[in-house]
Amino acid sequence: MAECRFQLLGPVQLFDGETAVPIGGPGVRGLLALLALKPGKVVGLDEIIDALWGHDPPATARTIVHGNVSHLRRILRDIDGPSILTTPPGYRLAVEPDRIDVHRAHTLLDRASLATPEVAAGLLAEALALWQGPALGGVPDSLQAPELEDLRLAVHGARVDADLDLGRHAELIVELSPIVRADPLAERTAGQLMRALYHAGRRGDALELYRTVSRATLRTLGVEPGAELRWLHERVLNDDLPVRTSVVPAAAEEPGKPISQLPAAVPSLAGRAGELAWLDSLVTRAEAGETTIAIVTGTAGVGKSSLVVWWAHRVARRFPDGVLFASLRGFDPHHPPLEPAELLTQFLLGLGVETAKIPELLHERVALYRSLIAGRRMLVLLDDARTAEQVRPLLPPSARTMTVVTSRSRLDGLAVSNAAKQRVLGTLAPDDAVRLIEELAGPAELNPALARLCGYLPLALRIAGARLSASAQRTAEELVDELGNERTRLAGLQIDGAEEGVRAAFDVSFRGLPGEIAETFLQLGAVPGVMVGPHLMAAVAQIPVVEARRRLRALAAHNLIAETARDVFAPHDLVWLYLRELAEQELDEKERDEAIGWTVRYYQVVADRARRRLAHVVDPLDFTGVLADEAMPPLTGFAEAQDWFATEWPNLLAALDAAYAAGRHDDVWRLALLGHTYRVACPLLDEWTRMADLGVAAAEAAGDVAGQCWLRLARCEIALTFELPGAGLADAERARELSARVPDAALSTAADLNLGRALSRRGEHEKAIERLTRAIAQAPDVTLRGQALSSCAQAEKRAGRLPDAIAHQLAGLAIDRALGDDDRVVVSLDKLAELSLRAGDLAAAERYVWEAIDLAISREFAAREGGLRLTLGRVLRARGDLDSAREQLALSVRIYERVHPKLVGEVRAELGELQ
Repeated sequence: MAECRFQLLGPVQLFDGETAVPIGGPGVRGLLALLALKPGKVVGLDEIIDALWGHDPPATARTIVHGNVSHLRRILRDIDGPSILTTPPGYRLAVEPDRIDVHRAHTLLDRASLATPEVAAGLLAEALALWQGPALGGVPDSLQAPELEDLRLAVHGARVDADLDLGRHAELIVELSPIVRADPLAERTAGQLMRALYHAGRRGDALELYRTVSRATLRTLGVEPGAELRWLHERVLNDDLPVRTSVVPAAAEEPGKPISQLPAAVPSLAGRAGELAWLDSLVTRAEAGETTIAIVTGTAGVGKSSLVVWWAHRVARRFPDGVLFASLRGFDPHHPPLEPAELLTQFLLGLGVETAKIPELLHERVALYRSLIAGRRMLVLLDDARTAEQVRPLLPPSARTMTVVTSRSRLDGLAVSNAAKQRVLGTLAPDDAVRLIEELAGPAELNPALARLCGYLPLALRIAGARLSASAQRTAEELVDELGNERTRLAGLQIDGAEEGVRAAFDVSFRGLPGEIAETFLQLGAVPGVMVGPHLMAAVAQIPVVEARRRLRALAAHNLIAETARDVFAPHDLVWLYLRELAEQELDEKERDEAIGWTVRYYQVVADRARRRLAHVVDPLDFTGVLADEAMPPLTGFAEAQDWFATEWPNLLAALDAAYAAGRHDDVWRLALLGHTYRVACPLLDEWTRMADLGVAAAEAAGDVAGQCWLRLARCEIALTFELPGAGLADAERARELSARVPDAALSTAADLNLGRALSRRGEHEKAIERLTRAIAQAPDVTLRGQALSSCAQAEKRAGRLPDAIAHQLAGLAIDRALGDDDRVVVSLDKLAELSLRAGDLAAAERYVWEAIDLAISREFAAREGGLRLTLGRVLRARGDLDSAREQLALSVRIYERVHPKLVGEVRAELGELQ
């Protein structure tokens, strides 16, 4: 089978083997590029819109993105390619990175950095061949990815270095001369050309090249060339430039042995190709004379120190004057953070200053330190910093020296005052996480499950691997069982007899938080769900939304949670477990109950607002005005409401479970009913059934008859939608019986309507028509009347009364259009198409079904689209267009395989008849 490939280094294209697959215009290409740049990671909907339209997106931007996602999904399904998964708050391309040329280039660059010059030259030439033109060709102009040009320059520069090591000077002169003529400010390339010219016996040309570059930098930038180029110029002038080898020559002014304070590195580093390439690119900038400060930040246990120390050992040869290293103890559980004065003493001693000559005053130590490293080419590693203030006195003044800082906190102050570049370190990719376990404990079938339970966090993975390797009696199955229990997982990620462990690492981060931020972190532990936003946090903490957002972003700055999309915050899985334990220990029962109560109330209010944007409401629940507008997210239309439900759905289910466990039965059935409207866009049978069952049980426990009726009707609708055995008849009959005890015309009509639908589905058409005709007549509002008309039309269709059915369905469609209820419009159009097909009006049937398909795609009604493709296939079959019919039925199968597996067999049977 041909392999699907993604090309981003050139015109954005999708390949099935060697065949280019047409994908569409700039918007679709841009969407594919955004997803492929982050394989396996969620790209937020807001991020997509910002990238594709900049600061001026159209009002229909969300709808356009939804439609383009559906379009790409169909293309990928047609070539058996990877899936695009809806993962709140956006989408995720589930693809192996090596199918994407960008990630292939990163891998080749990383492999080349550890290879001999001969092997490296070949690897890097292969990487350069991946570029088929300017990167991201054919996407909207607003979509920019400057890091791809940085990657190309890094690959090209490394390949030229390898060729210099191999003595290929003549070939490089031919290649590099036009590049430098076009851009004399490209100092790294100019330096490489100077070396090639000199070693080819053209010393005079090398000196003339330096004068050309010097004039260009003075004219354009007003400064001399960078330190590296000046050093090269001096060596060429003195006619003593050594042949380049894989070891960088020591600077002439510092002939002594270079300083090396690096601690031991881990034997091998799993993954991190992107981060290594980023750090390498910053070395290139430092070599070109730029002041370079890098900050690697991330949550506790994510492997910041391991990454930076391993990388520093690999690139130490590029800093001929040595490497300074210090642990700042910013988050050391046993010691306070080191003061800058102590750290400067450590560095000065390392630089050869005698103890007696170290100044007493801090500013004098700073001055001496800076004077000693001025002009040197050094690497300074500052590990485990707590604040920017702790770091600033240790920053070297030389543009030739690179500083790398690690910290659990984002040191934004350094980015502002010192132009530091920041990189947030995430968890490992699943394959890399498995490799890390295997390095410690060897291969095992359950290692992928073990890695997942560790949340792909390097500290947890190393502990799990160490536990397996330490005891021949302990099996992977036993450890998976232990970690599979959320209540014992953190205890299982602890080394016996040691204070190091995942819980201890998180605890140090928590204990260092300021008072009000720590309070918010604790409250977060009592909130059910997997993510939180400022509006929910404001409701739970009873503070303004602006203040809640500030506190959540402060927690994100400490890397205890991550802002995965705008105003969407989520901790790592293991941080969630730590939070739950912490809330149980630090908050009393009343405080935890209040947090659940405010959470449920918030979701009741906002879910009510959202469902009213999705469809017209017939039940009596109304939470309008319970919260002020500014305390709720702005849900101005259908797309925003749909996105809110998609993002918050896991939280809403978690809130239901937590409220039921806390005995809040009235809250549970109300929230279950409020969320029921989302079924039009989220056809998940198991989740809907569980929600409805929970709602019915809660209403019965609360003794609320109306609640029991509405939830039974909701469960009946689920049974009818998914064609479950019995199709909800028992629930419909019980709801009709109970509705007689409640003086509510809407409830009585809804009960008749659902009972009529259930009777018709069982074949009792005349009884159903009688019941539904009564519902049409007694409906207290136009919404219920429209639903009753549509249901009556279906019963009449089954009874063979096609003219009556079409008339009633057209009347129902008119009401649905007037109400702007898109889901009901799709359903009515589909039913009209079926009726027209039965009546022999194929043109009308095809017109109705195509209108419905277009609307279903734009609204991402996946289950509806599957049924519509089936209807269209039947229409095309009746028209004699068998090829098109087979195509539509195959699309229906693919959609149903994802959202409605129980119907796949029926559609496949029809497809088989056409083969």
